[in-house]
Amino acid sequence: MLTITAGLGGAAGDASTGWWVDSAMPLTVSKTKESPMFRSNTAMSYAGKVVAITGGARGIGYATAVALAGKGASVALGDLDGAEAQAAAGRLGVPAYGGQLDVGNRASFQNFISEVEQRLGPIDVLINNAGIMPLGRILLEEDGLTRKIIDINLHGPIIGTKLVAPMMAVRGGGHIINVSSAVGRVALAGAATYSASKYGLIGFTEAARAELRDSNIEVSCIVPMIVNTQLGAGLSTVRGQRTVEATDVADAIVRVIAKPRFETWVPFTGRLLYMLMSLIPHSWANAISRSVGAAHVLDHPDRGERGSYESTVRRLVGE
Repeated sequence: MLTITAGLGGAAGDASTGWWVDSAMPLTVSKTKESPMFRSNTAMSYAGKVVAITGGARGIGYATAVALAGKGASVALGDLDGAEAQAAAGRLGVPAYGGQLDVGNRASFQNFISEVEQRLGPIDVLINNAGIMPLGRILLEEDGLTRKIIDINLHGPIIGTKLVAPMMAVRGGGHIINVSSAVGRVALAGAATYSASKYGLIGFTEAARAELRDSNIEVSCIVPMIVNTQLGAGLSTVRGQRTVEATDVADAIVRVIAKPRFETWVPFTGRLLYMLMSLIPHSWANAISRSVGAAHVLDHPDRGERGSYESTVRRLVGE
């Protein structure tokens, strides 16, 4: 296995430095003994592991925290709403930390990781779950909101990976899980920038997985369809697909931690629909999309039901 060593911004194990790799120092790659804890294609237990979850104050993030806490993991929750993240962490009943995190800001992400390592220990698993989905036609979307969507949904996971992967490699391995979306495979009208960010996240996951494989770091993506959370408020379910709960996605994440794989759809039937759409002419795929009610799911939401989420997300991101 390949291990990366580098000049660190302080003494090894100094919590005040957070084990940050100094980008000005050259990385040295050397062979080392593979850690059985993170050996590829073997089951990983949860007990005693430190898992950091972005966007962890509610929805999929919090449901995942509850599931992992029940398995004995120590859990850190980062969220733009730091007060809610702290309150959520306090309800878990295990060693936990909750704090403010702006994933699109490198300094904020670095400070969060430093706090986690100081309070709970080195991060074994990073779950990049934070995401926003303000809906609307692209020609009506403000430029500032476009940048926020990309910053949080795509730039955030890239920053997080850059920060934790070198530390994971030094310790012999780890796992990074990116929560994407079905519209990261099949784009829909009404959320062009959101679709682009989730397409990009799947591409980043695949490339990062290839780059980090020799360092024994797993990189996975979760691909949920419409989930019954605040983010999915006011959206109808695609015909033939069941409503997905946050706990369904959390259970999938727990399984992927135990047995890593690249891509996991929730529900699995969504992948079957995606594969069918990929094999037929685009005009046929569009016709099927319209017939099952997928074409307008994001373009014509229930604005009344969705109003609270839309106003909250704009307040949190400052738009």
